[in-house]
Amino acid sequence: MSLKLVALFLSIAGVAGVAIGYYLRYLITLGKKGSMELEVKEMLLAAKEEAKRITTEAEKKAEESAAVKHSEIKEREDKIRQTEERLIKKEDLLDKRQSDIDKEVELIKVRANEIRAIRDKADKLETDRLAALEKAAGLSAEDAKNEIIKLLEKNSEADFLVRMKKLENQGEDMLDQKARDILAVSIQRLASSVASDFMSSTVEIPSDDVKGKIIGKEGRNIKAFERATGVEVLVDDTPGAITISSFDPVRRHTAGIALRELIKDGRVQPARIEQVVEKARQDANKTIKEKGEQAAYECGVLGLDPRILLILGRLHFRTSYGQNVLQHSIEMAHIAGMIAEELGANVQVAKAGALLHDIGKALDHEVAGTHVEIGRRILQKFGAPEEIIKAMQAHHEEYPYETVESRIVQTADAISGARPGARRDNVENYLKRLGDLEATANSFPGIEKAYALQAGREIRVFVKPEELGDMEAKNLARDIALKIEKDLKYPGEIKVIVIREMRSIEFAR
Repeated sequence: MSLKLVALFLSIAGVAGVAIGYYLRYLITLGKKGSMELEVKEMLLAAKEEAKRITTEAEKKAEESAAVKHSEIKEREDKIRQTEERLIKKEDLLDKRQSDIDKEVELIKVRANEIRAIRDKADKLETDRLAALEKAAGLSAEDAKNEIIKLLEKNSEADFLVRMKKLENQGEDMLDQKARDILAVSIQRLASSVASDFMSSTVEIPSDDVKGKIIGKEGRNIKAFERATGVEVLVDDTPGAITISSFDPVRRHTAGIALRELIKDGRVQPARIEQVVEKARQDANKTIKEKGEQAAYECGVLGLDPRILLILGRLHFRTSYGQNVLQHSIEMAHIAGMIAEELGANVQVAKAGALLHDIGKALDHEVAGTHVEIGRRILQKFGAPEEIIKAMQAHHEEYPYETVESRIVQTADAISGARPGARRDNVENYLKRLGDLEATANSFPGIEKAYALQAGREIRVFVKPEELGDMEAKNLARDIALKIEKDLKYPGEIKVIVIREMRSIEFAR
């Protein structure tokens, strides 16, 4: 019984504790709620005061900004008003000027009409006077003009020819004497040999037994040699010699060095051939470089690109009409320098233009185009000065003479290439050149016969006197010379002589 009471009391006490706990929690919650409401009210009051302060400051700043903007607007309005006043004044001034111009234009038009009327009247008077003269003379103005010209030409032809001949002779004598002096001094100072230089393509051998070694078993050695050098080896019945044939002079030179080394060494086999040919090629390149540098140093032409000198050295293995091109270029450089010094031109430019004038011939068998055009491209590519290019490009008259040095180079080329013994030519080319020269002269009307003399340096043309007069004969000589310059290629110059001979024949019986 007592346990039940105790449990009952404990249950009642637990319920009462829970109720009291909830009540105390409720009281605490009411206290916190009142505190939070108070804090919220305080925050609302602070926010209202801050908002009021911000609004007041914003209104103050807005008023200040409005005042500033108002001041700026007023200032701009004043400037615009001043500008408008200034433009109005300018418009008034322009209107006044336009009015004055219009008045002047009207006055000019009136005066132009008056002048036109006076001119028309003068033209009419001139026309009437001319018509009256034509009527009185029975000839038109053009016919009268032609008659007067013909009469003057007929009466004064002899005087014209005499005066022209006299002036021509005087000018030619003076210029010829001056040119002779300059060229004589230049050639005398040069004093170089005129013997032609030929590239040998024959290799001597100690005995005919060596030919068998060169050929090898079933032609193995000679095929390997030709494949490595790019040349053709001719082993024939010629005693003590083997011939090397190639259009490329550098290859021919390289093959000659290699073949002589193989003959000297005695070991001729494909592997050995490749080694010797490679060494010979290096020796040839070294020779090319040395020849180019030596030529530039000898002529005093410095500052050129090494690649230009390398191409220049290849001319040592190139000939033209039997004349070594590099020696020809060196000789030209000396002559051009002397002539430039006599004339007061740029000596260095003249020398460089002459030395490099045929540089295109080193590659003309590999690159398309004339050697002049190839040379221009080489010099432009490797940065040669423009004045040197202008000096070298006109030596065959493919380009105009732009500088004095270009004429000097052309003259030096003619001196070096055209003097006796400097070049050699075969009979076929010689006869063809003479035939072309005579055919060019005979292509003109009124020609009786033409003869090429002095190895093609002179041509004498006989004309029909009944078809051509003295004046026409003189003009014919110039026309023939111009056609030769245009159509034919030749070194030096060609003298054209036109002969008009009148023979009166009578018989006494």
